[in-house]
Amino acid sequence: MQQVTRIDPAPSRLRYRMQRMMLTPAYRLMLRVGLPLALTFGGAAFWLSQPETIERITLAWSDARAMIEERPEFMVKLMAVDGASDEVAEEVRARLAVDFPVSSFDLDLEAMRDTVAELAAVKSVRLHIRQGGVLEVDVEERVPAVLWRTAQGLWLVDPEGVVVGPAETRSAHPDLPVMVGDGADLAVAELSALHVAAAPLRGRLRGFVRKGARRWDVVLDRGQRIMLPEAGAVRALERAIAMDDAVDLLARDLVAVDLRLPRRPTLRMTDHALEELWRIKAIEAGTQNR
Repeated sequence: MQQVTRIDPAPSRLRYRMQRMMLTPAYRLMLRVGLPLALTFGGAAFWLSQPETIERITLAWSDARAMIEERPEFMVKLMAVDGASDEVAEEVRARLAVDFPVSSFDLDLEAMRDTVAELAAVKSVRLHIRQGGVLEVDVEERVPAVLWRTAQGLWLVDPEGVVVGPAETRSAHPDLPVMVGDGADLAVAELSALHVAAAPLRGRLRGFVRKGARRWDVVLDRGQRIMLPEAGAVRALERAIAMDDAVDLLARDLVAVDLRLPRRPTLRMTDHALEELWRIKAIEAGTQNR
């Protein structure tokens, strides 16, 4: 009797493992989603890596950006400088040197603000683009408080001691006091207080001299000086003015009123007054005829 060979219906071990793998959710998700995505991104990456593709994309992006930035509503046509004198306004325009019309996207307002703030005459500045395509520059100028005479000329200085710029003549600023000396710009606040206190002497006042970067001398006409101490200068000046009101101190032949030692004020007489004093003393002593 012939033996019949039957085919085993069971899958092979490898096929069995493949079937089990296909039933795994993660593997099925990878085949349905992961593999198509990988092929898509790979193809896109290869396409984008080509120089011709990069150039076409760059040109398209530049054209699209230019179309947006150069729209009329984004164009700046002129500049308005507010709060500044004509001279400062011209300096601001020269510093910024904007070629109008220009897109607002091409204006670096922060850098422009820093450029204007570098001007000595500008205390603060604010830039913004207002409706109508106008670049508005709001400037707060430094207000000169005193004239500073140096070897280089006459300079305007604000209350913070910042040099605003040169002064053409003294007569152009008759209301401002004049100061001289190294370090005078570091004590403008004290000088301003002295200038207020010296109001009764305003007709004779010629200026203030900073001595040793520590203290002030008040200079009057006829070459007279009031030498003030390092501390309490305003009070010492008021004391000198009170003595002048009482006995016409500054109307006498004096070179200087030295108040550097508050408890020991000293008067320095002119040579003529000193000779006259010695002559009077000699007459009183009987050693000289009248």
